[in-house]
Amino acid sequence: MTELVHVQASSELRYFNNKDEGVQLSQYNELLTTEEIIQLAKLFVSEGINKIRLTGGEPLIRKDIVELCAELSSLDGLETLALTTNAITLKRKLPQLQEAGLKSINISLDTLEPKKFEFLTRRKGWHKVMESIDCALDLGYHPLKINCVVMRGLNDDEVCDFVALTKEKPLDVRFLEYMPFDGNKWNFKKLVSYTEMLDRISQRWSDVTKLSDHQNDTSKAYKVPGFAGQIGFITSMSEHFCGGCNRLRITADGNLKVCLFGNAEVSLRDALRAKTSDEEMLEIIGAAVKRKKKQHAGMFNIVKQKNRPMILIGG
Repeated sequence: MTELVHVQASSELRYFNNKDEGVQLSQYNELLTTEEIIQLAKLFVSEGINKIRLTGGEPLIRKDIVELCAELSSLDGLETLALTTNAITLKRKLPQLQEAGLKSINISLDTLEPKKFEFLTRRKGWHKVMESIDCALDLGYHPLKINCVVMRGLNDDEVCDFVALTKEKPLDVRFLEYMPFDGNKWNFKKLVSYTEMLDRISQRWSDVTKLSDHQNDTSKAYKVPGFAGQIGFITSMSEHFCGGCNRLRITADGNLKVCLFGNAEVSLRDALRAKTSDEEMLEIIGAAVKRKKKQHAGMFNIVKQKNRPMILIGG
């Protein structure tokens, strides 16, 4: 295992959550404290985890996000500290975050149209996101990853527009197949498979080329020759990549999830607060990892399973 994903609590909702119902926010005392986050991070890094990603929700709402990044990046053995953000406030905070050791950024952006952005996110801010993208590129975050969840009838007509962004900018635009989670009213008819997206792209750029993927990549990488950036497809629904997945997730309330689509969780928060020793903690974590299944249940079975909304799991 090499990557640990930690979810930050927030009230941020992306469009694929049910806006009418929202999510039930956790009580403050149910969430991991900063000290508990650091304690768990030290434990995982001591066992070989070399990448930590802060995600959400929206991690930049934390008042101590710069200090947290500084503490995490200083852990002996950690190679990469990453962050996934909606980028609304990223431009203002990024210089400090970079100084604190932030090495990699994923920006969630599902449309290039300001009005649609406001409809999907229920707020203004599209221009701030685009400014944050330029700021990150200026500060040397190359490639800068852009995560776009594609839904039929909503933003699938923008796929080629996102690809065009990579012509002049060193971006890695990753198209995510629409995935079922509690509250997002998933429907197979809304799913646009990566083969369909690739076919649309190929009709415009016939020379789009497959790149080599690394062993634990979750994205199938492609590039239009001559473009500064590249694109990728995260094919969780049409072609699972469970065999190469090396991600562990810790939710904001301290539960360990070994699979994004699995509903089995182990409370590391409760173990910590019960003064469990590091040796016993490692036994609890090891047992959970060993229970990880070979692959997820498949798109039509996943939708029937109880699971957290995506905002409470993290990307």
